[in-house]
Amino acid sequence: MAIKGVLFDFDGTLTLPGALDFPAIKKALGCPLDQLILEFVESQPLDQQAGLMEILEEREAEAAQASLPNRGAEKCLSALRKRRFSIGILTRNRLKSVKKAMEKFQVVTIDDFDAIVTRELSLPKPDPDGVIKAAHQMGLSPEELLVVGDFRFDVIAGKRAGASTVLLTNGVESVMAPDDPQPDYTINHLEDLPDLLSGAIGI
Repeated sequence: MAIKGVLFDFDGTLTLPGALDFPAIKKALGCPLDQLILEFVESQPLDQQAGLMEILEEREAEAAQASLPNRGAEKCLSALRKRRFSIGILTRNRLKSVKKAMEKFQVVTIDDFDAIVTRELSLPKPDPDGVIKAAHQMGLSPEELLVVGDFRFDVIAGKRAGASTVLLTNGVESVMAPDDPQPDYTINHLEDLPDLLSGAIGI
């Protein structure tokens, strides 16, 4: 099935990696390094969850304020829009942080996206729920989507939903585990994506 839309992870994909310091956030929350933050918070007693979420949201707000567009992000997004691809965002972050970070973009605005699915709207990746909901918002089937992200959860969520996937390495070693489903494609930088769509995928 032809690819008609591209669904991007946000932090570390559309934004420059490093703004979110996950080890520091986990330390502030008392979350073990080998556990996922959102899942850790949800596993804690109900009377502690609100306080933990407040800490998390403070750190996310700081990261959004400090974030910058990733290399080639605006060029990539502009090229896809020009070629009439639908574009969307799927993130484990919250909408407020996405909006704040998007203020740093010079050419692309938040209104250019056909779908924005945050943790307020879906189960977090690697659950495929967000991919399915984003596809619905974009008026597409998951099979018509290309899911692009810098972490294994992006690939897993896309694969579970039936979408094609691209792992963005940002020029560093792959983060996929040996038993993970492998991405359909791998790119070093977002500026490589339009050529991938023209070449390997043939669009």
